[in-house]
Amino acid sequence: MIVLKAPQEKLLGALQAVAGIVERRHTLPILANVLLRKTGGQIEFTTSDLEIQVRTSAELGGDAGSFSTTVGARKMIDILRTLPADQVVTLTANASKLTLQGGKSRFTLQTLPSEDFPLVNEAVDFGPVFSVPQKTLKMLIDQVHFAMAVHDIRYYLNGILFVAEGKSLTLVATDGHRLALAQATLDVEIPKQEVILPRKTVLELQRLLKDEETPIEMRFAGNQAKFGFSGMEFVTKLVEGKFPDYNRVIPKNHKNIVTLGRVPLLASLQRTAIMTSEKFKGVRLNIEPGALRVASSNAEQEEAVDELDIDYGGDTIEIGFNVTYLIDALQNMTQEMVRIELSDGNSSALVTNPDDNAFKYVVMPMRI
Repeated sequence: MIVLKAPQEKLLGALQAVAGIVERRHTLPILANVLLRKTGGQIEFTTSDLEIQVRTSAELGGDAGSFSTTVGARKMIDILRTLPADQVVTLTANASKLTLQGGKSRFTLQTLPSEDFPLVNEAVDFGPVFSVPQKTLKMLIDQVHFAMAVHDIRYYLNGILFVAEGKSLTLVATDGHRLALAQATLDVEIPKQEVILPRKTVLELQRLLKDEETPIEMRFAGNQAKFGFSGMEFVTKLVEGKFPDYNRVIPKNHKNIVTLGRVPLLASLQRTAIMTSEKFKGVRLNIEPGALRVASSNAEQEEAVDELDIDYGGDTIEIGFNVTYLIDALQNMTQEMVRIELSDGNSSALVTNPDDNAFKYVVMPMRI
């Protein structure tokens, strides 16, 4: 049976859309495969890692009729990448093998039965559907993803908190040393829903979301989230646990405020970061009327000092930070100016966008 007959780029696009979650090595060999389900000329592609399931479909021709199997996802992608984009490829099923042909090239691939593929059991108690433009969610994730923890024993920090309430969607990430929060407005009012999306899900959404106005639909259940966008269906398990009370962490009424260019500050931090020690990555900021000095040193007694002119008339403050935490935030912001609010050298700093209150970044000081 001819399962499909289509241009290489069309088949490759469908496979790449779902293959991001596929691990090359897995305890269950079938999870390295993509599930193909053919109905007429339409083929559905599904991948899973038992916690996340991604599905898309495409019109790819071939013989009429129904057919299903599973085949190595990464291997198929690797083969297709070596073929020209405009080449028509044919996938033919024969016994327990699939044959992929393109031009004078021919590849025979082993398959595993589709009935053995472990699909995620979808929750039955999903809440109301709400949506935002894809570019809005992509922007929110871009603004906070870097503050997620990596392999923290406080597992609820290894992801992003989604809070949908009324007409606002808030995303929060923290690793215990810093916290990033970004907000957007929804079209409809919805009852409060609060879930923690796992790190892998967040990074996969970031990869798949397009910078366009077409909406992404979201639904949350007790232990699952479901997303629908651009012909994709994305189901993921949630992280169970209590996320810290982020409102208590965000400082209020800091009396010392510095507003300066984001790019010059980023460049200054990147220069001084060269002289920080590998382990501590600490820089000292000296803020005084008219000037901001950034200084660093390392175990070899090497030093760097950089100075920026600023419009500032507040207290003189000396404060230390992990320079990576500041660079991460500035690199993921896009506006020209950045505002830094401080109380003293021992309290956390608040970094915001002077033109938009929807983004907040809190960073703890470090002793240097």
